[in-house]
Order: sequence, then C-alpha cells, then structure tokens
Amino acid sequence: MKRRNIQCLFLFFALLTVATVVYAGGWAIVTLKDLPDYAVAGKPLTLRFAVRQHGVTLLSGLQPSVRATAAGGRNAKAAATPAGATGEYTAGLNLPEPGDWTITIDSGFNGNVVTLPLLKVIASESPVPAPFSPITKGLRLFAAKGCVGCHRHAEVNPERTTDARFDLTTRRFPQDYLSKFLADPSIKPAEMPNLNLRPEEIEALTAFITKVTKKEALRRDQ
Repeated sequence: MKRRNIQCLFLFFALLTVATVVYAGGWAIVTLKDLPDYAVAGKPLTLRFAVRQHGVTLLSGLQPSVRATAAGGRNAKAAATPAGATGEYTAGLNLPEPGDWTITIDSGFNGNVVTLPLLKVIASESPVPAPFSPITKGLRLFAAKGCVGCHRHAEVNPERTTDARFDLTTRRFPQDYLSKFLADPSIKPAEMPNLNLRPEEIEALTAFITKVTKKEALRRDQ
C-alpha cells in the first residue's frame, strides 16, 4: 500500500513538472489592439494588448511593462494591468515631449518583447499629421499585430531567419483571398489565431503584403 502511494505521488509530481514546463517554456507574441498614427505630448496614451504563448494561447497572470524612449534619450515607463479579457492587458503612458518615440512592450513571459514602429508625438497646438497610406499603415501593423513573431518581411524585420513558407517578403496572394483569411484564419488549416482585425486593418495589411495601393485596387475592379 505504501509503495503504491509513493508511485502515485511520483506520477503526480512528474505530470505537474511536465505541465509546468509546457506552460512556462517557449515564446510569446504581443498583439496591440490599436496602433495610433500619432500621440499628443502630455496627453495620456492608453495601450491595450494581448500576450499569446506560441502566438496562439492567451496568457493571463503576467506582469507586462511598457517603456518609451525619445530620440533625445528621455524615457517614460508604465506597468500594465489586466484588462478584463483573458490574456489582455492595458498600460497608460504619458509622453512628455514632441518627437519620435520608440515604444517597447515587455510581455512578462520569458523575456519576450516587441518594439512598435516609431510613434510621432506632436505638441498640443500642432496640426494633425497627414494619415499614412494603406501600405505604410500595413507595414506598421505587421509589427504591432504580432505578425513579426512568426513571419519575416525584409521591410519590417530583415534580421529574422525563418522557414521560407513564413517569409512574406516576395510572396503574393490574391487580394480577396488574403482579406478573407485575415478576417477568419480558420478557412485554412493554420495555427494562426483570429486577431479580430477591423476592416481598415485588414485593408492595410493586405495592401502591404500584396503591395497593391487603394487606387490600383479600384482600377482593377473597374
């Protein structure tokens, strides 16, 4: 009887160890919910993001943090708190001066971080910057939505090495198909989560990946 109890106890700890390794190991992807085109100096900027283990499983119970650095060296920091939904967090930043700021989000999971595209911060009295083109907006979303975690694109993360299937630099897809796939990845057997992208985000990512401008797309439809 005693031997059986010892065996059961050993099995329990073995399974617990395996479960811990599975949960704690690997890498994570940070997906920003909204990527602003610009921010206003001194005005609170709220960033909401999700953390996904291996790009898929939403992770709760983490302690992410956000750091922003200006070209001149000034920085701002903020701790993130749970946002309510599973695996989602929110952080409030106050960027005190105009200029180009680099924002880095530390997922709080195995040291995985993501650096967002440069964010232009303007003075409160400055005119609103011109909007980005769909292709440029898509390039920025490629990083902010976590595409860089699995895919390579020479214009965004040229240093990344990956399987050729995941290198999107020269790959081209039918625009309609890519739009449908980004809206619902389940139409194809692939380990890609549904990021609940908005129509304008899908349009921008499709324009960037296929390199088709809105003007060209309209011309093709005529």
